[in-house]
Amino acid sequence: MQRLLAFLLSFACLAAHAAPPQISDHAALLRLVEDYARSQLAGQPGRVSIEAGPLDPRLRLPACQALQPYTPSGARLLGKTSIGLRCTAPGRWNIFVPTRIAVETTYVTSAAPLAAGQVLQATDLAVLFGDLGSLPAGVITDPAAAVGKSLRFSIGAGQPLRQDQLLAPPVVQQGQSVKLVFHGPGFTASNEGRALNGGGEGQIIQVRTPSGIVVSGVAQADGTVRVSPSRP
Repeated sequence: MQRLLAFLLSFACLAAHAAPPQISDHAALLRLVEDYARSQLAGQPGRVSIEAGPLDPRLRLPACQALQPYTPSGARLLGKTSIGLRCTAPGRWNIFVPTRIAVETTYVTSAAPLAAGQVLQATDLAVLFGDLGSLPAGVITDPAAAVGKSLRFSIGAGQPLRQDQLLAPPVVQQGQSVKLVFHGPGFTASNEGRALNGGGEGQIIQVRTPSGIVVSGVAQADGTVRVSPSRP
């Protein structure tokens, strides 16, 4: 009995002096976030630099065996942003890590004032080098992606060009006769019709068939209009 009591007392003493729970190392967490961002930007043209942190030194997070970095909804992996980091085992916690991401590469600007509807030529464009994180979303990095397209609205000289500012050249003109191609499960059929509106590749075109039915389809690069069966 005395031996048992001595054992229990010694166990209680050890428990009282046990090491505190391990705390996650901030530096290791930041490296994990940077590695995650680097993997997400793999293949991105240009020079990429990533700096995560700092974290509040007062932040004490329990050590984690299952860490999962992620991109929060609506976040952009450019410029000043945040990357999520959550623990799923043994405990659960979630933090957002401030992160600075720079992607230095070429981007396209207007070489002179450009008018709405103007079809862009190579001489209308200039190529600069800078950080995409400081530029609008959707900025064009290759002049070839802009040449031959027209502007939705006028812009001044030296303005970065964005994808949403450009219209693809029309492949279907309003009033022209077009070929309708119907695609469905296990079949393909075609018909002729007259386009009720014009548009570029990928845009929606309404077509009136000889029987008077109006159908909608997607303009293709060859000038045909592809129609998919409507879902019930």
